[in-house]
Amino acid sequence: MKSIIEGLLFASGDEGLDAKQIAEVMELDLYLVRDLLKDMRTEFKRKGRGVQIVEVAGAYQLTTLAEHAPYFERLAYTPSRSSLSQAALETLSIVAYKQPITRVEIEEIRGVKCDRALATLTGKDLILEVGRADAVGKPILYGTSKQFLEYFGLSSIQELPDSADFQGNFDLEEETRMLFDRIGGDQKQITLDDVSEENE
Repeated sequence: MKSIIEGLLFASGDEGLDAKQIAEVMELDLYLVRDLLKDMRTEFKRKGRGVQIVEVAGAYQLTTLAEHAPYFERLAYTPSRSSLSQAALETLSIVAYKQPITRVEIEEIRGVKCDRALATLTGKDLILEVGRADAVGKPILYGTSKQFLEYFGLSSIQELPDSADFQGNFDLEEETRMLFDRIGGDQKQITLDDVSEENE
């Protein structure tokens, strides 16, 4: 049961899960789930694990340890990790053209979860939180940053390649190619290598 809970918390990402949600998914008694979570938190600390279970606003999350932060910073700025994955490139394209936009709306367009891509883009200061949507749960709205404009040499977001041809269905592959091919996809370490092999 603890193994399943650990997996559920890992899959839930930054949003986490409350004890009631875990109990419903696992079809267990709520009090049992709370006891299991309490035991897990103690065990993780006793065993010196690299992750911990924290409770934030009633939701349990799987997080790294604050004392390990210097190592994560080194990882984030390692040259070999400076390029963006296909998922991150596509997510950045969606945010650029559809901002302000929530994580759920991005995932509806991509068809897959984008927690890791959003974390990568936020970590590289290419996107940022610009507000909260007027919807249930007040989800975060994402938009491109000043760093994004500076990186691509844009004075404003209005200078993005014209996407007027894409009314209706969002052509993710074409939008991504337009964004990076027309305004310097070959600059620095960001590449489109994994987005399309047609240009090779």
